[in-house]
Amino acid sequence: MESTAVTKEMDLKRENSVKWFANWRFITGSLLFMIILLIAAVWYYQANHFNSNIKINGINVGGMTADQALKKLKTTILKNTVYVGNQQVFDGKDTKMGFMKSDLPQVKKILKGQWTFFPSSKAYNYSLWPSKQDQYRNQTLKKQVEEKLLAMNQTLKKPKDAEVRLVKGQIVVTNSVSGDQYDVPSLLKDFEKHNYVSEIYLNPVYIQPIKEYSEFIKNQHKMLEEFLVQTVDYKVQNKVFKLSAKELIKNASITKDLQIKIKDEGEVKKKIAEINHSQSTLNKDFTFKTHSGSVISVKGKGYGWAINVDKEIPRIVKAFESGKKSVSASNIYGNGWKGEGYGYDTVKNNGIGNTYAEVSIAAQRIWIYKNGKLVVTTNVVTGNHSTQHDTSPGVWYILYKQTPAVLTGRENGKITYQTPVQYWAPFTNDGQGFHDANWRSNFGGNIYKSNGSHGCVNTPPSVMKTVYDNLSTYDPVVVY
Repeated sequence: MESTAVTKEMDLKRENSVKWFANWRFITGSLLFMIILLIAAVWYYQANHFNSNIKINGINVGGMTADQALKKLKTTILKNTVYVGNQQVFDGKDTKMGFMKSDLPQVKKILKGQWTFFPSSKAYNYSLWPSKQDQYRNQTLKKQVEEKLLAMNQTLKKPKDAEVRLVKGQIVVTNSVSGDQYDVPSLLKDFEKHNYVSEIYLNPVYIQPIKEYSEFIKNQHKMLEEFLVQTVDYKVQNKVFKLSAKELIKNASITKDLQIKIKDEGEVKKKIAEINHSQSTLNKDFTFKTHSGSVISVKGKGYGWAINVDKEIPRIVKAFESGKKSVSASNIYGNGWKGEGYGYDTVKNNGIGNTYAEVSIAAQRIWIYKNGKLVVTTNVVTGNHSTQHDTSPGVWYILYKQTPAVLTGRENGKITYQTPVQYWAPFTNDGQGFHDANWRSNFGGNIYKSNGSHGCVNTPPSVMKTVYDNLSTYDPVVVY
């Protein structure tokens, strides 16, 4: 009996254990199913909704689906307000963001990219541009901002670069001064990178001056040091004058493109004027050795030259600025018919050279020299002394040659005579020159004192062709 009772009790316990296990399996299975269902629901929600702190172009789309986010983007108004730092610099016209249905895939791409299995509170701000670009935002607004910034710069303090200068012969470096003008190109680059948002905040960037300790200034300093040891050879006729930058250039500056600009030409002008005074022959006395060997002094008249100092200075200055090593004088003037100077290319025989005509009023004779050799000499009749029509003393030059020619005399603006001649070679601007005089039978002596010419050198017709053939245009004529 006892054994039967124990067996029944054990069967009851076994039956209760089976029931409990069955209930536990049911409960566990139910919980697991609910958990899976919850996870699936969370996954589905997360896959189709943005996390709570997600923004697109600064617009909160947290908790929205892609369609809802796109709808909000499509209806959002852009104020297009531009700030530099915290200062508003431009308030553009309001525009819609301009998103369309075709932009939905890009919104979904952002949705997928921000997905987390469990909801996240991390904040992200994604940038998205419409597939159809807004011309106002991309072009017009940028141009308007640029114009505004440039206009603002007109009223703002301009920075001052450090500069290297030559002042009174000494190299001086000036200090830089900061300003508050905007660096417009840098701000526009920042604008281009900016998100497609309603309010655009640009980081302040200012135009920076060139600092006194910069490599640029160091290079300029070195340039001026090299400039000061520069020399320019100034060639005048057969002489070379060495011009020193250190001695002549006292004030200069350097441009941004590293070009030296001389500011003060005073010492250069003084030096060229000094060279001109020592070398030129214009209106000076020529030392002349006559046919007899005597040395006389004859005033330069039509013949002679000088340097136009004012026109030479820019050439010398440019040579120093560009590093040119030599310059030849070129701006030559004189008492020529058109202001030209003669004799610059002649250095022999005290500037007269070895080819010239010699006229002695006292001896009433001429001598024509060619390359240092006498080629013809003859008696002549010069200007009438008694009527004050003397042939003018001085160093002249042959203006031109003409054969045949008609000589025209004038007194007080009226024609007094017209005489044909075979050969004519004038040497003064007022009409004195060599010509044949077939109306005369005698030459030389004292004829000139009472029966001389109107100033010309009357030459025997038998000799005049030889005289004419041995005279060349621009040859000096020495009358004494």
